[in-house]
Amino acid sequence: MINKIVAIQGNHPSKLKPISDTTVFLANEIQNKKYRIFYYEPKDLSIVNSNVIASGFFIKFNYKQDKFFQIIKKVKLNLAKTNFILIRQDPPFNLEYISATYILDTIKHKVKILNNPTSIRNVSEKLYSAKYQKYMPKTIFTQNITEIKKFFKKHKRVIIKPIHGYSGNDIHLLKKFNLRLIGKFIEKHNHIVCQKYLPKISKGDKRVFLINGKVCGAISRVPKKGSFLSNMSKGAKPINIKLTRKENRISKMIAKDLKKENIFFAGVDFIDQKLNGDINVTSPTGLKTLYDLSGINHAKTFWKELKA
Repeated sequence: MINKIVAIQGNHPSKLKPISDTTVFLANEIQNKKYRIFYYEPKDLSIVNSNVIASGFFIKFNYKQDKFFQIIKKVKLNLAKTNFILIRQDPPFNLEYISATYILDTIKHKVKILNNPTSIRNVSEKLYSAKYQKYMPKTIFTQNITEIKKFFKKHKRVIIKPIHGYSGNDIHLLKKFNLRLIGKFIEKHNHIVCQKYLPKISKGDKRVFLINGKVCGAISRVPKKGSFLSNMSKGAKPINIKLTRKENRISKMIAKDLKKENIFFAGVDFIDQKLNGDINVTSPTGLKTLYDLSGINHAKTFWKELKA
């Protein structure tokens, strides 16, 4: 294909933080290899005359400038004419997200889409971890109040989170059973995750990067004082770390499983050598942070593995 175009489906670039954003990091790397970047938002996808069309713009990223992106030209593009499409918008994994995957499904035999739209629909970021429960803290997935009450009685301090949440949003640490709060939480989120609280989260979690079935390194994220949330968007501080033998073994197993599921790029999280149950496949983050901490550029790995 002469065009050499990478399309990115994401949140508007003005909402991105270049200092830590993985999308910008990946785009910048492939742009250096003379690919043009076409950028659009999920709401701008259409199917017209059996073609998948996106209204968006060609864009240039530049870390050296204060305004890190420049919109070159607004266009409508037939996405089948691109080399690669990166699905990089934030969840929530809602009906708009699902509709976008169905639309992209119609051209996945014509253009390489990462992650595969069918696969990100099938691999639920929280529920997929149910098959790895022996490597996790005690966890239940439910909206049954009786089950939740029983779980609280046994474990005393419990984390509750929505099954389709992201970025540390709507996560609560409950030290006692609060029927009203849990009832409202279920009403809002339906099925939820209840997990035994691991106090060592205060020392940080570990985010492991998986690319094309391989473990490609990790960072730790230490919650700010008084918080139990290890998300950088919630003020956690990243540090450079190595994986333990146990974490490496579990990560390799998940990487292998995800490759079979057609997931090319993912992030998995550990707390105190236990999987926390988040298998990030919709738009994993942290590669730029790893580069800043270690000098290791896994954006190069990403594109090299993709071409291989």
